Amino acid sequence: MRVLIPSPLHDYTHAPRVEANGGTLGALLDDLDRQFPGIRFRMVDEQGQIRRHMRCFIDGVQIFSLAHALDGTDEVLFVQALSGG
Repeated sequence: MRVLIPSPLHDYTHAPRVEANGGTLGALLDDLDRQFPGIRFRMVDEQGQIRRHMRCFIDGVQIFSLAHALDGTDEVLFVQALSGG
């Protein structure tokens, strides 16, 4: 599957788009972490939830659960929220 990586995490991937596999969003994140060690921790917290400052969209729909099933043709987009004042 094609995965769009937010620019603050390009230090891990060295690319804005990468390929990863998995039957669920959690498995896809595990595959990303296998390819780019440490990236999963930047996206998922210690309780196994998508971090508050991260958003995940699959084929344009926001997803909150790592158990969400993927069909292998999905486009996965991660967006990192910006904050400040």
